[in-house]
Amino acid sequence: STWNPVLLFHLRLTSFHTFVYLFYILMFVIMPLHNNKTSRESLKMDLLADVSLLPGEERVIDKDIIYICPFSGALKGKVFITNYRLYFKSSDDSAVMLNVPLGVICRVEKMGGASSRGENSYGLDITCKDMRNLRFALKQEGHSRRDIFEILFRYAFPVSHGLSLFAYLSQEKYEENGWNIYKPMEEFRRQGLPNDKWRISFINKSYELCDTYPTVLAVPYKATEEDLRKVATFRSRGRIPVLSWIHRENQAVIARCSQPLVGMSGKRNKDDERYLDLVREANGTSKLIIYDARPNVNAVANKATGGGYEGDEYQNAELIFLDIHNIHVMRESLKKLKDIVYPNVEESHWLSSLESTHWLEHIKLVLSGAIQVADKVSSGNSVVVHCSDGWDRTAQLTSLAMLMLDSHYRTLRGFQVLLEKEWISFGHKFASRIGHGDKNHADQDRSPIFVQFIDCVWQMTKQFPTAFEFNERLLLTILDHLYSCRFGTFLYNCESARDQHEVRLKTVSLWSLVNSSNDIYLNPFYTPESGRVLYPVASMRHLELWVSYYIRWNPRIRQQQQSPVEQRYKELLALRDEYLKKLEELELSDSPSSHLAHSSTSNTSLPAPSTPSQQYTHLQTPF
Repeated sequence: STWNPVLLFHLRLTSFHTFVYLFYILMFVIMPLHNNKTSRESLKMDLLADVSLLPGEERVIDKDIIYICPFSGALKGKVFITNYRLYFKSSDDSAVMLNVPLGVICRVEKMGGASSRGENSYGLDITCKDMRNLRFALKQEGHSRRDIFEILFRYAFPVSHGLSLFAYLSQEKYEENGWNIYKPMEEFRRQGLPNDKWRISFINKSYELCDTYPTVLAVPYKATEEDLRKVATFRSRGRIPVLSWIHRENQAVIARCSQPLVGMSGKRNKDDERYLDLVREANGTSKLIIYDARPNVNAVANKATGGGYEGDEYQNAELIFLDIHNIHVMRESLKKLKDIVYPNVEESHWLSSLESTHWLEHIKLVLSGAIQVADKVSSGNSVVVHCSDGWDRTAQLTSLAMLMLDSHYRTLRGFQVLLEKEWISFGHKFASRIGHGDKNHADQDRSPIFVQFIDCVWQMTKQFPTAFEFNERLLLTILDHLYSCRFGTFLYNCESARDQHEVRLKTVSLWSLVNSSNDIYLNPFYTPESGRVLYPVASMRHLELWVSYYIRWNPRIRQQQQSPVEQRYKELLALRDEYLKKLEELELSDSPSSHLAHSSTSNTSLPAPSTPSQQYTHLQTPF
């Protein structure tokens, strides 16, 4: 019933040893493991803190990785892949970050093998559509790249794996519905249509006449629906000549179509010849100008495949070739440009290297062709524009000419209408040219036709800095989302395909994003001039490489992007707004008997301004 003192001492000693042992385990084994885990988790959270996931965006995998940066060398960090983007942030002091929408990825390849020697020789090579390449290195043990390669390949090319493009998964909401920006009948009415020479036809409402044309078409008043069907049999892909734009004063028009199906035997179609004469008659000009965007030799060669061009049998018409090369030449030209600008620009042979790409030469030819179209229409001649199928070079020429002729298209919303009308509704093959979600990077249909058009627009904004309501940021945003697959705007090849895939119902428009925060896309130097026709100088001496797009991934270039003049002007505008706000506050706080009211009423030479903005107009400012 009583404890032996010696036994009690041994039990206490054992308990003390057990306590010390457990304390040791807790302090030196469990706590460090917990701390390491916590530090890893906090690091992960720190790396994630910079990126906010979009509604509908989900994280798929994260992995420790080494980014082989062409400017800073090998950088350790963590990569996160979601169903929309690849996000990398370095874990060291360099704070290098990548935020790449998966739609931008053109190609994913494995670099090195399990037995590869050399530091950072095992990993992934990623080729992007936006003028950059990415390289990541991983540990060679245990096939460490297999999971990330398979996930990246699957989510970067969802169409090739039977998955939905991210635009269908996005749950973004905006104040404005961008799908309402373009309504064909409203745009025709703005141009003064229909009238006694041109009518609106709904013959294509079910895409039966032409599956790559919009449902609403403007055609000559005298042309019957049966005439349209007969002409469609003689035009490539059924893309008949239809009106794109009409000059309000002289009633000259820009019409667009595809090549006639003349073939090697020199076939004729009386209905097509008569139809083009109706286009000419609509504004009473003696001669219809037909601009064929192709080089003459290419147009002749197209006869071998059943195509061709309008010959002497088209009376009262003049055919002019514009010598703009095809999609394959443009693809190779941009590839050469990428080779000389990424990752580094070779200073010693820069001008000769740039010349060897022929990129600016192609820009010159496209602009020059559009200037000719705009000049003819401005002087009262109706024109018809086509290339082979009428959805690449034709879209470049008609939209640029309309931009030169019509100041409405130079506004922020007007430019959106122009893109929706001439590019999206008239069937530029965005899916084929860009390859949205498609793993076939070597597809011969890929080509930077739309990029080239936006470059031409940028050239015009440089030559006419006050003529455009939108700024360079809008053009960059458009090109970024051309690839991103975040919005439905540029998906698929034509309207019929978009209707079939319910793009307007199931995806968000890019214009929803733009018009919900349009301040950042406005040009502070914009001066509206409604009647002004713009004729840019299309000579090599006046054209520039668009550095802030093609070389923007170079950190040295990125630091120089902001124009100091534009920045200062924005600061002055912000200062003006601040003063106006203070004036409003003063007006609200002052009583009728205050000194401000007294001074304004006592001064009989100037009437008292009733609002702060009116007060502001009396201030003399240097700008």
